[in-house]
Amino acid sequence: MRLSSRVAQRIAFSLIWASGGIAVLVLLVIIGYVVVRGLPEINLGFLFTPPRGGLGGEGGISSCIVSTLWIIVVTMLLLTPLGLGAAVYLAEYAPENRVIGFIRYSVELLAGVPSIVFGLFGYAVFVTVLSFGFSILSGALTLVCLLMPYLTRTAEEAMRSVPRAQREAALALGATKWQMVTRVVIPSAMPGIITGIILCIGRTVSESAPLFVTMGGSSHMPDGLMSSGRTLAVHVFYLAMETNALEKALATGTVLVVLILLTNLFTNWISTRLQNRMMGAS
Repeated sequence: MRLSSRVAQRIAFSLIWASGGIAVLVLLVIIGYVVVRGLPEINLGFLFTPPRGGLGGEGGISSCIVSTLWIIVVTMLLLTPLGLGAAVYLAEYAPENRVIGFIRYSVELLAGVPSIVFGLFGYAVFVTVLSFGFSILSGALTLVCLLMPYLTRTAEEAMRSVPRAQREAALALGATKWQMVTRVVIPSAMPGIITGIILCIGRTVSESAPLFVTMGGSSHMPDGLMSSGRTLAVHVFYLAMETNALEKALATGTVLVVLILLTNLFTNWISTRLQNRMMGAS
């Protein structure tokens, strides 16, 4: 009986490792294919000139890089305090009743709504009703609506995973509830919160459908929040579907992968320093 249990355990571990290895292999194959095909097209002219249109996909991606950075910064500046604030309320202050249960159910429901629906909502409200027009601000506000349910649920679950004993110990030492939340719960939940923020940044960079109907898709260099723009993901769509420049689409995809990697590394660095400061580390 012991032997069969050990054999079953080894088989289970082998299947787990095989599943993880297959997932990593698929990721490496996809990224490797895009990078190998797209890297030869990348040069200074490609990086520092704006798109010029045409069926050959002339020009580069400079304005698309700037638009992507704009949308990342504006979206995260609006999303992070709103999402974390809602998570703190639901995890620490909200009473357990049917209203709060309905709110949690609604948040989970919104997290599963297709992104194009949020795009249509953003077009109807931000572009048309509020008269923001096709702009970076309209696109960022649409992404905030799209990502806030996900960040709220992720951050709430991270806070709920903090042991109750830590809360009780902080309160027993004379800390107020707000001090307990800011100095004990949030620092302890920071790894989960950081993961949610990083995934939201990746979603911001990769989304194309909501931005296609809210940012306008202009290839010109944006000069402010009210400027129209075209992110790298939207530009990849244009190159792949409306031109004969597949190699440039793959090159843009390569830049997009590198941008996501650098953004995630920067976010990790900032969040680690913030966590150390909140925990009182030197």
